[in-house]
Amino acid sequence: MKSHFFAYISRMRYIPRWALMRNSFSENVQEHSHMVAVLAHALAVIRNEVFGGRIDAGQVAVCALYHDATEIITGDMPTPIKYYNPEIKNSYKKVERVAADKLISLLPEQLRATYRPVLYEEDEDIRRLVKAADKLSAYIKCIEELKAGNHEFKRAAEQTYRAMADMHLPELDYFLAHCLDSFSMTLDELE
Repeated sequence: MKSHFFAYISRMRYIPRWALMRNSFSENVQEHSHMVAVLAHALAVIRNEVFGGRIDAGQVAVCALYHDATEIITGDMPTPIKYYNPEIKNSYKKVERVAADKLISLLPEQLRATYRPVLYEEDEDIRRLVKAADKLSAYIKCIEELKAGNHEFKRAAEQTYRAMADMHLPELDYFLAHCLDSFSMTLDELE
């Protein structure tokens, strides 16, 4: 049997994000997933090195790389719609599960056990860090859009920042306090 899984994964670059917003620069799911993986890895390292945690930072990064893989099948559902009410949210979770099942079925049988916990986000600690990194990536996108003069992202930035604060994750708070300001700077200011 031929495996089409990785060919599907390569199509993440065709799924646009922020479809309801006027963007000064576009972002696709592949770009977003890379940034989420970078940020999730950083949050895991902060948890381990600053707060004495014992989480596998590599596994966190891998799960982050695949956290939106189901969108290859479902598309990117805008946040205001996805979370409009509990019924829509629960229905969309079921759709994501069907999409994850489809992706798993595209793998050779010998690889499925390795990819299953990644695509189904089975580990709660990892899921929380990836979710925090996902919000952080969205907030950074808002900062970059606002920096470019696009005020369309003002409310999204406020809502996303509140959502991050409500997570009460020490590693996220640490990142916000020590690393976030740099995203508002120009390249010359970073030197």
